[in-house]
Amino acid sequence: MTERPQQYRFHQGNKVLPFAASEYDQRLGGLRAIMDAEGVDAVVLTSMHNIAYYSGFLYCSFGRPYALVVTATEDVTISAGIDAAQPWRRSHGDNITYTDWQRDNYWRAILSVTGPGKTIGYEADHLTLLQSDKLKAFLTPAKTVDIAPATMKQRMHKSAAEIALIKHGANVADVGGYAIRDAVKVGAREIDVAMAGRDAMEMEIAKRFPDAEYRDTWVWFQSGINTDGAHNPVTSRECQVGDILSLNTFPMISGYYTALERTMFVREVDAASLKIWEANVAAHEYGMSLLKPGVSCAEVTAKINDFFKERQLLQYRTFGYGHSFGVLSHYYGREAGLELREDIDTVLEPGMVISMEPMLTIPEGQPGAGGYREHDILVITEDGNEDITKYPYGPDFNVVG
Repeated sequence: MTERPQQYRFHQGNKVLPFAASEYDQRLGGLRAIMDAEGVDAVVLTSMHNIAYYSGFLYCSFGRPYALVVTATEDVTISAGIDAAQPWRRSHGDNITYTDWQRDNYWRAILSVTGPGKTIGYEADHLTLLQSDKLKAFLTPAKTVDIAPATMKQRMHKSAAEIALIKHGANVADVGGYAIRDAVKVGAREIDVAMAGRDAMEMEIAKRFPDAEYRDTWVWFQSGINTDGAHNPVTSRECQVGDILSLNTFPMISGYYTALERTMFVREVDAASLKIWEANVAAHEYGMSLLKPGVSCAEVTAKINDFFKERQLLQYRTFGYGHSFGVLSHYYGREAGLELREDIDTVLEPGMVISMEPMLTIPEGQPGAGGYREHDILVITEDGNEDITKYPYGPDFNVVG
């Protein structure tokens, strides 16, 4: 009987990547500089965001592990047999397929690239305890080094090619916003409005990026009490006259997330709600004016806190005022070192991309009850910022239906 292989190379078709090969060469060069500084022989990346960032391949796990192994001379994605050659077509470098015939062939494939007894870089914020034990058992590393903080810092600084893609994403988010605005009617369900926005964005992405893979674009459209949380899922609740609404469009382009978020009302807005809404819009505008090189995330946060405190509204703030953009989604990739929070001292630099998104949640039963949120994406420039979100905010445009 022919012995079944533990791994093999299945390469067919042409490589199609989100960026030019030179972009990945530059990113890998940055990673190898990190490896040299840390004395690391090989890096085993396991997260969706880092594998996508350094190779172009965005995996679909379904309970199976994936990896990108980077050495001084190689970059090799490790993928499951169920995906056939698709990972190779979407990877910058080499690809090895591991088989299901024997448990832990995944780690044997990784070992074939790293070799035993080396200094191994890994992602402590992603590798599970189980897989960490297997890394030690199979690779027998002389030393392990948590490479995640350094890779996050690298990802926080966007290249010109990344910024160009993010701008496309912001444009697509606006397209979804207008589709949602047109779909809002008294009696329309949240799910119906959300689908209108999602469909419009997916069509726009396909038009702009005909060679891409299409996945993960979504909408959170919330109404009434469902606006109280920023990440509340869509329901079948019907829109009613006077409802507060939250428009949230999230196009995904090759693993890159962008967002548009706006407060809206159905047909009319009462005086108490209008006062809260206008205060949040003012905080949004003030916050955007603060985003410039040389200012720390904590400093921006403190100033917006003072703005709300002066208006007796700070107690209604529920989360930070913004975050980085790039390779991320609602289930992978957050760059925690670039968030507008009190405990983040990162100083803004040209080439960073960050949102401004103040939110106030007024509890049910109080005047103006509901969640108010505006969200723009800004690219930090040499002397300030560029707002790449164009969909209008505020009461003049967003009392609809």
